[in-house]
Amino acid sequence: MDSTSDIRVLVTGGSGFLGINLIRFLLAKGIKDIRSIDLVEFDYPEKDRVDTLVGDIRDKEALAKVMEGRNWVIHTAAALPLYSKEDIFSTDIQGTANVLEAAQKVGVDRFVMISSTAVYGVPKHHPLYETDPLVGVGPYGHAKIAAEQECLKARERGQTVSIIRPKSFIGPERLGVFALFYDWAYTGHGFPMIGSGKNRYQLMDVDDLCQAIYLCLTLPKETVNDTFNIGAEEFTTMREDYQAVLDEAGFNKKIRGLPALPIIWILTVLEWLHLSPLYPWVYRTACEDSFVSIDKAKKILGFAPKYSNKDALVRNYRWYVKNIDSFKGKSGVSHRVPWKQGILGLAKHFF
Repeated sequence: MDSTSDIRVLVTGGSGFLGINLIRFLLAKGIKDIRSIDLVEFDYPEKDRVDTLVGDIRDKEALAKVMEGRNWVIHTAAALPLYSKEDIFSTDIQGTANVLEAAQKVGVDRFVMISSTAVYGVPKHHPLYETDPLVGVGPYGHAKIAAEQECLKARERGQTVSIIRPKSFIGPERLGVFALFYDWAYTGHGFPMIGSGKNRYQLMDVDDLCQAIYLCLTLPKETVNDTFNIGAEEFTTMREDYQAVLDEAGFNKKIRGLPALPIIWILTVLEWLHLSPLYPWVYRTACEDSFVSIDKAKKILGFAPKYSNKDALVRNYRWYVKNIDSFKGKSGVSHRVPWKQGILGLAKHFF
């Protein structure tokens, strides 16, 4: 393609946290023909610049409609861990298969699948490499593994499919579980950490993820028809990285470590009673090291992340403070809205 005028993009999940950041990134690159499909209405200031459809990727007719004429597809749509197991499997596995099939029918040139490092489960060594076993944790992790298998089948059919496994990514528009932490910081409270907080837990900024996606869309097909870990290059311990947000909040509060095993047991019971917003992938791994090697992406894609863990966390927190009035009183199960704190909302008064 000789210019951005030749590019016609479909973003699945365009109303989500990654979706809107990616759409803004592509618009800034001069790409004007962008289409989105999402279960949620696209209600951002950019709505007049994007062709949007409220629809479900499990609906093949809706997919055929939005896929027509597209040559790039970025598949970000997914049912996240707080959804039911049935929705996770039908959306993340069958939905992915549907998007790949629809893309093949219209001859899409590039397809980027957003997977997750949840496919690695709770590993026994770090860093993690793309060749490590895929074991998953919970329905979401297992569904992402199966979704990747659909992508491998598509490659065998001759499609160019980049699979990106990002670490947890944050930035403007990101709420979800991070809103719990930001609320505690903003209201002048410290924050408990499962375990000592001396473990290393890699995050990344959504802008760096958008950069990686764009590289997969623009580099030669034989280069990008592969699987890549993506994450921050600079990160320290969880205690030190998250303390940067409490320092930004300015109340002189500290991260406080708590014994891991009893806290995990309590959170397991609270989750069973539907009194906690945290799911196993969060609380079972929060006290463990969790980081991937990005050497492959650096070497093959030329990926060069701009933000450290601290940079990303503070940038997201500043956005939270600036926009807090727009999401007060809202809650849900996506990254676009704060998750209900449940009984954990009472616990913050002890910190």
